[in-house]
Amino acid sequence: MILKSKKEIEIMKEGGVILAEILKKISAAVRPGIATHDLEELARELILSYKVKSSFLGYDDYPAVLCTSVNDEIVHALPSERMLTDGDLLKIDTGIIYKNFHTDTATTLIVGEEANQEKKDLIIVTRQSLEKGISKARPGNTLGDIGFAVQSFVESKGFNVVRDLVGHGIGRDLHEAPQVPNYGEAGKGEKLLPGMVIAIEPMVVTGSWKIKNSPDGYGFMTKDAGLAAHFEHTVAITENGPLILTS
Repeated sequence: MILKSKKEIEIMKEGGVILAEILKKISAAVRPGIATHDLEELARELILSYKVKSSFLGYDDYPAVLCTSVNDEIVHALPSERMLTDGDLLKIDTGIIYKNFHTDTATTLIVGEEANQEKKDLIIVTRQSLEKGISKARPGNTLGDIGFAVQSFVESKGFNVVRDLVGHGIGRDLHEAPQVPNYGEAGKGEKLLPGMVIAIEPMVVTGSWKIKNSPDGYGFMTKDAGLAAHFEHTVAITENGPLILTS
Protein backbone atom coordinates (compact mmCIF):
# COMPACT_ATOMS: atom_id res chain seq x y z
CA MET A 1 0.00 0.00 0.00
CA ILE A 2 1.36 3.41 -1.02
CA LEU A 3 -0.16 6.45 0.69
CA LYS A 4 -0.50 9.58 -1.41
CA SER A 5 0.20 13.14 -0.28
CA LYS A 6 -2.45 15.85 -0.58
CA LYS A 7 -0.56 17.24 -3.58
CA GLU A 8 -0.51 13.83 -5.27
CA ILE A 9 -4.24 13.44 -4.68
CA GLU A 10 -4.78 16.88 -6.23
CA ILE A 11 -2.85 15.74 -9.32
CA MET A 12 -4.94 12.56 -9.50
CA LYS A 13 -8.11 14.66 -9.21
CA GLU A 14 -6.98 16.78 -12.17
CA GLY A 15 -6.38 13.61 -14.17
CA GLY A 16 -9.67 12.13 -13.01
CA VAL A 17 -11.61 15.15 -14.28
CA ILE A 18 -10.02 14.70 -17.71
CA LEU A 19 -10.81 10.98 -17.64
CA ALA A 20 -14.44 11.69 -16.73
CA GLU A 21 -14.71 14.05 -19.72
CA ILE A 22 -13.22 11.42 -22.03
CA LEU A 23 -15.66 8.76 -20.81
CA LYS A 24 -18.59 11.18 -21.17
CA LYS A 25 -17.70 11.88 -24.81
CA ILE A 26 -17.23 8.20 -25.63
CA SER A 27 -20.57 7.34 -23.99
CA ALA A 28 -22.30 10.04 -26.04
CA ALA A 29 -21.09 8.36 -29.25
CA VAL A 30 -22.67 4.99 -28.40
CA ARG A 31 -25.54 4.09 -30.72
CA PRO A 32 -26.90 1.09 -32.63
CA GLY A 33 -24.76 0.34 -35.68
CA ILE A 34 -21.46 1.60 -34.30
CA ALA A 35 -18.63 -0.89 -33.83
CA THR A 36 -16.75 -1.05 -30.55
CA HIS A 37 -13.59 -0.50 -32.60
CA ASP A 38 -15.02 2.89 -33.63
CA LEU A 39 -15.32 3.81 -29.96
CA GLU A 40 -11.69 2.75 -29.52
CA GLU A 41 -10.62 5.11 -32.33
CA LEU A 42 -12.56 7.97 -30.74
CA ALA A 43 -10.96 7.24 -27.36
CA ARG A 44 -7.48 7.34 -28.89
CA GLU A 45 -8.25 10.71 -30.50
CA LEU A 46 -9.52 12.10 -27.20
CA ILE A 47 -6.50 10.85 -25.26
CA LEU A 48 -4.24 12.61 -27.78
CA SER A 49 -6.29 15.81 -27.67
CA TYR A 50 -6.08 15.99 -23.87
CA LYS A 51 -2.32 15.30 -24.02
CA VAL A 52 -2.51 12.34 -21.65
CA LYS A 53 -1.54 8.69 -22.04
CA SER A 54 -3.56 5.49 -21.85
CA SER A 55 -3.22 3.35 -18.75
CA PHE A 56 -4.41 0.27 -20.62
CA LEU A 57 -2.52 0.29 -23.92
CA GLY A 58 0.40 -2.12 -23.59
CA TYR A 59 -0.49 -3.13 -20.02
CA ASP A 60 0.14 -6.89 -19.92
CA ASP A 61 0.29 -6.61 -23.74
CA TYR A 62 -3.30 -5.31 -23.92
CA PRO A 63 -3.56 -3.73 -27.40
CA ALA A 64 -6.27 -1.09 -26.81
CA VAL A 65 -7.11 1.99 -24.73
CA LEU A 66 -10.67 0.81 -23.98
CA CYS A 67 -12.30 -2.32 -22.68
CA THR A 68 -15.71 -2.72 -24.36
CA SER A 69 -17.63 -5.63 -22.86
CA VAL A 70 -21.10 -6.47 -24.19
CA ASN A 71 -24.00 -8.32 -22.53
CA ASP A 72 -22.55 -11.44 -20.82
CA GLU A 73 -19.00 -10.10 -21.10
CA ILE A 74 -18.06 -8.65 -17.71
CA VAL A 75 -14.78 -6.77 -18.21
CA HIS A 76 -11.61 -6.47 -20.31
CA ALA A 77 -13.17 -7.40 -23.67
CA LEU A 78 -11.20 -6.08 -26.63
CA PRO A 79 -12.79 -3.54 -29.01
CA SER A 80 -13.57 -5.19 -32.34
CA GLU A 81 -15.62 -4.91 -35.52
CA ARG A 82 -18.65 -6.10 -33.55
CA MET A 83 -21.61 -3.82 -34.27
CA LEU A 84 -23.68 -2.71 -31.31
CA THR A 85 -27.42 -3.30 -31.57
CA ASP A 86 -30.53 -1.99 -29.82
CA GLY A 87 -30.67 -3.26 -26.25
CA ASP A 88 -27.02 -4.32 -25.91
CA LEU A 89 -25.59 -3.84 -22.44
CA LEU A 90 -22.24 -2.11 -23.01
CA LYS A 91 -19.54 -1.71 -20.38
CA ILE A 92 -16.82 0.87 -21.13
CA ASP A 93 -13.70 0.78 -18.95
CA THR A 94 -10.72 3.08 -19.47
CA GLY A 95 -7.86 4.79 -17.66
CA ILE A 96 -5.29 7.50 -18.27
CA ILE A 97 -1.88 8.61 -17.01
CA TYR A 98 -1.66 12.30 -16.10
CA LYS A 99 1.54 13.70 -14.58
CA ASN A 100 2.71 10.13 -13.91
CA PHE A 101 -0.44 9.10 -12.01
CA HIS A 102 -3.15 6.71 -13.18
CA THR A 103 -6.91 7.09 -12.81
CA ASP A 104 -9.42 4.39 -13.77
CA THR A 105 -13.17 4.52 -14.42
CA ALA A 106 -16.00 2.50 -15.96
CA THR A 107 -19.67 2.80 -16.83
CA THR A 108 -22.46 0.62 -18.19
CA LEU A 109 -25.16 1.76 -20.58
CA ILE A 110 -27.92 0.34 -22.73
CA VAL A 111 -27.44 0.84 -26.47
CA GLY A 112 -30.38 2.57 -28.15
CA GLU A 113 -33.85 1.78 -26.86
CA GLU A 114 -34.54 -1.08 -24.48
CA ALA A 115 -37.72 -1.98 -22.66
CA ASN A 116 -36.17 -4.90 -20.74
CA GLN A 117 -36.64 -3.98 -17.08
CA GLU A 118 -34.03 -6.47 -15.84
CA LYS A 119 -31.28 -4.66 -17.76
CA LYS A 120 -32.40 -1.31 -16.39
CA ASP A 121 -32.57 -2.70 -12.86
CA LEU A 122 -29.12 -4.28 -13.19
CA ILE A 123 -27.60 -0.93 -14.17
CA ILE A 124 -29.36 0.94 -11.37
CA VAL A 125 -28.37 -1.60 -8.72
CA THR A 126 -24.74 -1.74 -9.88
CA ARG A 127 -24.42 2.05 -9.88
CA GLN A 128 -26.03 2.28 -6.45
CA SER A 129 -23.79 -0.49 -5.11
CA LEU A 130 -20.76 1.59 -6.13
CA GLU A 131 -22.20 4.52 -4.19
CA LYS A 132 -22.73 2.24 -1.17
CA GLY A 133 -19.11 1.07 -1.36
CA ILE A 134 -17.74 4.59 -1.75
CA SER A 135 -19.69 5.74 1.32
CA LYS A 136 -17.64 3.31 3.43
CA ALA A 137 -14.28 4.52 2.06
CA ARG A 138 -13.32 6.57 5.09
CA PRO A 139 -10.57 6.37 7.72
CA GLY A 140 -11.17 3.79 10.43
CA ASN A 141 -13.30 1.57 8.26
CA THR A 142 -11.94 -1.55 6.57
CA LEU A 143 -11.87 -3.06 3.10
CA GLY A 144 -14.42 -5.54 4.43
CA ASP A 145 -16.79 -2.66 5.14
CA ILE A 146 -16.63 -1.63 1.47
CA GLY A 147 -17.11 -5.18 0.20
CA PHE A 148 -19.94 -5.89 2.61
CA ALA A 149 -21.76 -2.69 1.65
CA VAL A 150 -21.59 -3.62 -2.04
CA GLN A 151 -22.42 -7.31 -1.64
CA SER A 152 -25.27 -6.97 0.84
CA PHE A 153 -27.00 -4.31 -1.25
CA VAL A 154 -26.60 -6.23 -4.52
CA GLU A 155 -27.85 -9.50 -3.06
CA SER A 156 -30.82 -7.75 -1.42
CA LYS A 157 -31.90 -6.78 -4.95
CA GLY A 158 -31.64 -10.33 -6.30
CA PHE A 159 -28.33 -10.02 -8.16
CA ASN A 160 -24.81 -11.32 -7.44
CA VAL A 161 -21.31 -9.83 -7.28
CA VAL A 162 -18.42 -11.39 -9.18
CA ARG A 163 -15.86 -12.88 -6.76
CA ASP A 164 -12.87 -13.55 -9.01
CA LEU A 165 -12.40 -9.95 -10.20
CA VAL A 166 -11.81 -7.12 -7.74
CA GLY A 167 -10.91 -3.46 -7.39
CA HIS A 168 -7.42 -2.28 -6.53
CA GLY A 169 -5.13 0.39 -5.22
CA ILE A 170 -3.98 2.90 -7.84
CA GLY A 171 -1.39 5.65 -8.20
CA ARG A 172 1.91 5.66 -10.05
CA ASP A 173 0.98 2.11 -11.08
CA LEU A 174 -2.40 1.11 -12.49
CA HIS A 175 -2.70 -1.80 -10.08
CA GLU A 176 -1.29 -1.32 -6.59
CA ALA A 177 -2.03 -2.94 -3.24
CA PRO A 178 -4.51 -3.49 -1.75
CA GLN A 179 -7.06 -5.58 -3.59
CA VAL A 180 -10.59 -4.23 -3.09
CA PRO A 181 -13.16 -7.06 -3.25
CA ASN A 182 -16.85 -6.36 -3.83
CA TYR A 183 -17.74 -8.84 -1.09
CA GLY A 184 -16.66 -9.39 2.50
CA GLU A 185 -17.44 -9.05 6.17
CA ALA A 186 -17.96 -5.72 7.90
CA GLY A 187 -15.04 -4.82 10.14
CA LYS A 188 -12.68 -7.35 8.54
CA GLY A 189 -9.64 -6.77 6.36
CA GLU A 190 -7.15 -3.94 6.03
CA LYS A 191 -7.86 -0.68 7.83
CA LEU A 192 -8.45 2.34 5.62
CA LEU A 193 -6.07 5.26 6.11
CA PRO A 194 -6.00 8.86 4.86
CA GLY A 195 -3.92 8.97 1.67
CA MET A 196 -5.06 5.62 0.32
CA VAL A 197 -6.38 5.80 -3.24
CA ILE A 198 -8.40 2.87 -4.53
CA ALA A 199 -10.44 1.89 -7.56
CA ILE A 200 -13.81 0.60 -6.38
CA GLU A 201 -15.51 -1.33 -9.18
CA PRO A 202 -18.56 -3.52 -8.57
CA MET A 203 -19.16 -6.14 -11.25
CA VAL A 204 -22.72 -7.39 -10.86
CA VAL A 205 -24.46 -10.25 -12.65
CA THR A 206 -28.01 -11.49 -13.08
CA GLY A 207 -27.14 -15.14 -12.46
CA SER A 208 -24.15 -17.06 -11.12
CA TRP A 209 -21.03 -15.10 -10.17
CA LYS A 210 -18.78 -17.73 -11.77
CA ILE A 211 -16.79 -16.56 -14.79
CA LYS A 212 -14.88 -17.86 -17.80
CA ASN A 213 -12.40 -16.43 -20.30
CA SER A 214 -13.73 -14.66 -23.38
CA PRO A 215 -12.80 -15.99 -26.84
CA ASP A 216 -10.72 -12.83 -27.51
CA GLY A 217 -8.21 -13.99 -24.90
CA TYR A 218 -8.50 -10.82 -22.81
CA GLY A 219 -12.01 -10.52 -21.45
CA PHE A 220 -14.07 -12.40 -18.88
CA MET A 221 -17.66 -13.58 -19.32
CA THR A 222 -20.35 -15.01 -17.09
CA LYS A 223 -20.20 -18.79 -17.10
CA ASP A 224 -24.00 -19.13 -17.35
CA ALA A 225 -24.43 -16.43 -20.06
CA GLY A 226 -26.13 -14.11 -17.55
CA LEU A 227 -25.91 -10.37 -18.07
CA ALA A 228 -23.27 -8.25 -16.34
CA ALA A 229 -22.86 -4.58 -15.40
CA HIS A 230 -19.79 -2.69 -14.19
CA PHE A 231 -19.22 0.75 -12.68
CA GLU A 232 -15.96 2.15 -11.34
CA HIS A 233 -14.55 5.27 -9.71
CA THR A 234 -11.08 6.12 -8.45
CA VAL A 235 -11.55 7.24 -4.85
CA ALA A 236 -9.18 8.92 -2.38
CA ILE A 237 -9.64 8.29 1.33
CA THR A 238 -9.21 11.60 3.14
CA GLU A 239 -9.63 12.77 6.72
CA ASN A 240 -12.97 14.24 5.60
CA GLY A 241 -14.16 10.99 4.02
CA PRO A 242 -14.20 9.65 0.45
CA LEU A 243 -13.22 11.93 -2.43
CA ILE A 244 -14.26 10.71 -5.89
CA LEU A 245 -11.44 11.61 -8.28
CA THR A 246 -13.12 10.53 -11.54
CA SER A 247 -16.29 12.63 -11.49
